[in-house]
Amino acid sequence: MNVDQAYRECAAITRREARDFSYGIALLPGPKRRALSAVCAMARRVDDIGDGDLPVAEKLRRLAVVRTQVERLLDGAPPDPGESASDPVTVALADAAQRFPIRLGAFLELLDGCEDDVRGMRYKTFEDLVAYCRKVGGSVGRLAVGVFDPRSYAEAEPPAETLGVAVQLTCTIRDLYDDRLRGRIYLPASDLEDYACTLELREPGEPRAGADEGLLDPDSFADLVRFEANRTRAWYLRGLTLLPLLDRRSRSCTAAIAGVHLRLLDRISADPDLLRNQRLASPTGAKLAAAARALTRGDA
Repeated sequence: MNVDQAYRECAAITRREARDFSYGIALLPGPKRRALSAVCAMARRVDDIGDGDLPVAEKLRRLAVVRTQVERLLDGAPPDPGESASDPVTVALADAAQRFPIRLGAFLELLDGCEDDVRGMRYKTFEDLVAYCRKVGGSVGRLAVGVFDPRSYAEAEPPAETLGVAVQLTCTIRDLYDDRLRGRIYLPASDLEDYACTLELREPGEPRAGADEGLLDPDSFADLVRFEANRTRAWYLRGLTLLPLLDRRSRSCTAAIAGVHLRLLDRISADPDLLRNQRLASPTGAKLAAAARALTRGDA
């Protein structure tokens, strides 16, 4: 597979499976757009393994295969003569890493976080949850800032990681319903206790228990969700200090992605009950509006 074909496949994966990011990525110039699509395609591969229906042992085996692929890229080795040589994601990512200072080692942290998911890790405190979010969201922020190639990576890396954590915290709130179906609870146990709220795990297809869906106290649940959303906004405020460190189109990409997720937080805060029986998705119009605003104004 040649590099151009590989990039086209990565772009298709990103448009199909990472829609909340694709509108922002589209604002980048061609070389950076292709490189960030390659990064997103690899991150999507990791997520798809972790969120799939395979047995735990098989998930861990497949994650180990991806880890080996990343380690080969870190060593500067060409794709092995087997499957990886025709794999569009590794082909494109290898090329992107030659063109931009992408710290590919961050993928190893993403894999660590996905393995935590597969093993069913729970989080006692908010600090524990943030440590997980640094692995899975912060790592993507650090990878993206390598594509943006700012004048000072050392200065841009911390807010990029913080913004990645903010996006991951948003997803943690947004995905409460789906995560319960997968047997996962990410909200810190200390927060659930403070708000006298219990999230019972449900099996797919299990009859609903009623309007509360296993929530101990509906009012407490709404208060808890608003608390989590407000705390997450503080992470965006710190993370968005990244914007002045980027060129205009990288800034627009970042602002668009942040804007989509901030508007999702607003929607959740306005009606926490939306999270009881569904996974929320940002409307296409909202994504387009965030992208247009970011392109014209360069902020979220």
